[in-house]
Amino acid sequence: MRLNADFSHFACVTPDQYQWVDSPSAGVTRMMLDRIGEEVARATSLVRYAPNSQFTAHTHDGGEEILVLEGVFGDEHGRYPAGTYLRNPIGTGHTPHIGDEGALILVKLHQFAANDILQLAVPAHRLPWQPDRRPGITYKMLHTFHQERASLERWEAGVTIAYPTLGGGLEAFVLEGTLCDGDTEYPTGSWCRYPPGAAPQLSAGSAGVKLYLKRGHLRLD
Repeated sequence: MRLNADFSHFACVTPDQYQWVDSPSAGVTRMMLDRIGEEVARATSLVRYAPNSQFTAHTHDGGEEILVLEGVFGDEHGRYPAGTYLRNPIGTGHTPHIGDEGALILVKLHQFAANDILQLAVPAHRLPWQPDRRPGITYKMLHTFHQERASLERWEAGVTIAYPTLGGGLEAFVLEGTLCDGDTEYPTGSWCRYPPGAAPQLSAGSAGVKLYLKRGHLRLD
């Protein structure tokens, strides 16, 4: 399967385009955002777990990155409420199992550098927002590795950011509010991917915007 697989082009999925598909595990459905491969794939997806569901035990051959969006995600290592950021490096494994709350996660697979070996469980929902050097923006840094950066950001209404040319691309997932790119508005639940070489000018909607942002991780080769 190849879905939004050309990383030299802009890609976006908005909530009105969601198409949930069943996974191999009962009670677990996926909304695929980009994908190269079949069941084992380089992939970015939303994954919804029904209450009291589980996914089969698996090893992360290419690493796994998770942001818990709703409910409580769990495995044999712990329980992680909404707002938790997880990184499971290449070679790690687990068996996800979900309680009564159910869970919705944003997950990225097979996108780790081989030497990025730090395993993380960041309770980002408990961390204070830090003031950015750019007026009207606060942030929570989640992870950095070489030029790769993953963060949460809040932009006040009217904030506009003109990004310099992106050497390693940019991905944004809208957690709250509206992200604007020119006259195009991306509501809560939208995913946008800007390729290396792009220089987007993005702004917050009238109620501001809260984003998960990942930068510097895309390569055209």
